[in-house]
Amino acid sequence: MKTLALRREDAVRSDPPALYRPPAPVPTTAVRALLRGFVSRQRDLLSLMPQEAYRVMLAELGRTRRRIILVNDPALVRGLLGEEADRFPKNDLMVGALNPLVGDGVFVSSGQTWRRQRRMIDPAFSHMHVNRAFRGMEAGVAAFEARLDRLAETGAPFSLEKAMSHLTADIICRTIFSIPLESRQTHEVFDAFARFQDSVANVQIFRLWLGRPWARVRQPAKAVAAARLLRHHVGALIDQRIGAGGRLDADIAADVISARDPESGQRFSRDELIDQIGVFFLAGHETTAGALAWALFTLSQAPGAAERLRAEVEAVTGGGPIGFGHTKRLGFVRNVFRETLRLYPPLAFIPRVALEAGRIGGLAVPRGAMIMVSPWIMHRHLALWRNPDRFDPDRFAVERENDLVPNAYLPFGMGQRFCVGAAFATVESTLILARFLRRYEIEVLNAKSVRPVARLTTRSASGIEVRIRRL
Repeated sequence: MKTLALRREDAVRSDPPALYRPPAPVPTTAVRALLRGFVSRQRDLLSLMPQEAYRVMLAELGRTRRRIILVNDPALVRGLLGEEADRFPKNDLMVGALNPLVGDGVFVSSGQTWRRQRRMIDPAFSHMHVNRAFRGMEAGVAAFEARLDRLAETGAPFSLEKAMSHLTADIICRTIFSIPLESRQTHEVFDAFARFQDSVANVQIFRLWLGRPWARVRQPAKAVAAARLLRHHVGALIDQRIGAGGRLDADIAADVISARDPESGQRFSRDELIDQIGVFFLAGHETTAGALAWALFTLSQAPGAAERLRAEVEAVTGGGPIGFGHTKRLGFVRNVFRETLRLYPPLAFIPRVALEAGRIGGLAVPRGAMIMVSPWIMHRHLALWRNPDRFDPDRFAVERENDLVPNAYLPFGMGQRFCVGAAFATVESTLILARFLRRYEIEVLNAKSVRPVARLTTRSASGIEVRIRRL
């Protein structure tokens, strides 16, 4: 591993035993990490990251056919994802992985195409404003609690990740289409997305080592079939809105359907509508679902954290309903969510590609090189965080804000493509965590086998199985 700009080795400290270490691969030497990649059948980059990756600011990863440059320096990352974004667009492997689902939607497009799409869909983001969306969040959580109450009565085990995915999919359906996730059609959209997530070849180890830039990414047949089914159902939901007698709800779907390019006056084609609404569905539910599952798992294992969260909820609400105003005052709950996003960022890797030869910092970068920005690595970097592998929500407390390194925390990205749903996700998750922990106690049935992997989002390799009981 060729490295540059090793910094702040004095910042490395031993982890205090009082703080819980949630599941994560233990980094090893570069040689052992390489051997893991050859023998492992898991499509997982997390276990392949060597110890040195968590210590350096700029490095060339291994010896690969296409150069892979790891960038951990917060200042360099800010440039890559900000003013230099056009020189380093989204990597071809990420685009190829998501193309069957979202086509050339705003999540994967670049340059002038992205700017045109963003101009057109900007009005739709108003429906992501939490004061408008909060009522839908409350309704989704209430319906979810009714289902959980039945599971609590029977003591039946269930998948925590699937449950969170269903809840956040219901909320985003209410936000996009003004309907709950109750119809056969919306259920099939949810199921198709889950199959796509499980089968998409977004991490192909040998392609990273031996692949060429901009080579075609071939997806498994299951992923392609799931994406086609999902797009079919999203298209049908759109057709119901644009056909004769279509509903006129003020929501994301209505804004995207009526959007016009302010320069040309053109609307989105039907395929483009599916692309853009598919992006809202992807970004609006699965990333938050994963973070919620990890938060609830971690709270179940961290001594005293759940009790402290419940105490704050009761103190802030006085035992009454949790309103929108309360979510801003639930500081510890919000910090639990923020710390979970640090430990388990939904997108563990944000790959970019160099459109032209140049330099990053002091390192020469050829055209076609893969530029790897990794929230997973930056959030656990020994020079950027104290006790980086430990669960410590108080690191985000106001009195410790001077300890935070600027631009070292990027669960929602950075720069012009910063996630516009960040506030939506934060309020949604604060409400869900507060209501869930106030109402239920969670027991993880497979805690010893839970471990994270980087797939489309950061998930558990074999799921998180739980039981709950009413408090």
